[in-house]
Amino acid sequence: MAWVIGRTEAMNDPVGARRKALAKLRGLEEIDDPESLVVPILIDAILMAESYRGARHEITFLNELTRSVDALIRELNAVEKAKEWAEPVSGA
Repeated sequence: MAWVIGRTEAMNDPVGARRKALAKLRGLEEIDDPESLVVPILIDAILMAESYRGARHEITFLNELTRSVDALIRELNAVEKAKEWAEPVSGA
């Protein structure tokens, strides 16, 4: 199952979308060296915000930010899957 916050969700319920993102980020404590994933995203987000300020053109650095976010989500998904696999199977 893929995890995603869609544009519609983010636009219609930004508070809910933020809560969903925060819940996902709680998995950072399970990742080795989470700073190596998070810091590049923060840098890309800062550069993107600064480059887009007042401009009416394609968002610079959006591709880099998207790649960084995708890498972070992949790691968090892996952490969640590992936890699922480690849980005992309740059986019949």
